[in-house]
Amino acid sequence: MTGTARGTRGGAAVRPSPVFLVIVAATVLFGLMAWRYGNDPSRPARIALFGFVLAAWMLSLCLHEFGHAYIAYRSGDRGVVAKGYLTLNPLKYSDAVLSFLIPVVFILLGGIGLPGGAVWIDRHVIPGRIRHSLISAAGPLSNVLFAIVLAALYKNFAANQDGQEHGIFWLGVAFLAFLQITAAVLNLLPIPGLDGFGIVEPYLPRRWADQAASIGGYAFLILIALLWLGPVNEAFFGFVYHITEALGLNRTPIQAGHWLFEWWSDRPA
Repeated sequence: MTGTARGTRGGAAVRPSPVFLVIVAATVLFGLMAWRYGNDPSRPARIALFGFVLAAWMLSLCLHEFGHAYIAYRSGDRGVVAKGYLTLNPLKYSDAVLSFLIPVVFILLGGIGLPGGAVWIDRHVIPGRIRHSLISAAGPLSNVLFAIVLAALYKNFAANQDGQEHGIFWLGVAFLAFLQITAAVLNLLPIPGLDGFGIVEPYLPRRWADQAASIGGYAFLILIALLWLGPVNEAFFGFVYHITEALGLNRTPIQAGHWLFEWWSDRPA
């Protein structure tokens, strides 16, 4: 921490970086391209949708990590300013592979919105258990809010005449909302290494929390492996679909959006 960072106000400390603005611009550009293709499921249209979803997914990862960092800043950790976390610059995060490469690979392989892990919070300078829980909850809550906004846009605009003329774009929105929900559900599991465990960890006996933290990486790998097993995979995605249906998104547009996203695949939708 530095004296300058300690005196910085929350609003002034938040400065979107050029890198983040490039991600936003890419999301808008590919979104406009997907919009322009209307209902044509051609290979160029699918590539445009792929770019839109991928860029928007990276944008949501930035917002996820920013949520952690901003609440930490407001709770007393001024060090996040010096680390560059409040600029939404993914290049400032501690582990670009874990935070971006692996989550991107997982949506390419199986349409799973895998949460990343990037910002290091100085927990020792933050008082109160509730603040620690809120810091952990901020990331997945950003995914939930993003999903709600996307689902509301889809529900209110995709079904009207104008929306029906731009089906490629809206199917991408549906699939993107689905990815946000998968990320939120996974990250809210009370498993060491995930934000769900960070929410409950302040209320656990210190010995239990330390032992859990020591196996956090292994627990996360076991979870990922389990997701590839048929029964676990079906149960997980079934639960996610229950949530998306509650938001007004049924399986059909999500699965169609997923098929369009995988532009390299010729499997039927």
